[in-house]
Amino acid sequence: MALFALQHFDNFIGSLAAMLTTAAFIPQAWLTWKSRRADGVSLGMYSIFTAGVALWLLYGVLIDAWPVIIANALTLALALFILGMKLRFR
Repeated sequence: MALFALQHFDNFIGSLAAMLTTAAFIPQAWLTWKSRRADGVSLGMYSIFTAGVALWLLYGVLIDAWPVIIANALTLALALFILGMKLRFR
């Protein structure tokens, strides 16, 4: 019974971490979209980060891990959105 509860707690912690790290990009995306400025966004950092998230997504697909796939697909979409605005609002 304790192992069952621990597994559910592990899943809860993992899901919460995925939601928070993904949601962390929403304020930057909103601010950049609203202000139409991306001066404070590092092109190099977001380029490298976006490539890394794409690889995490691929990894999730390869190991068939839906929590990894979903979290990184959403994060990739937000990161690409911010990166696209950085390039557009130069």
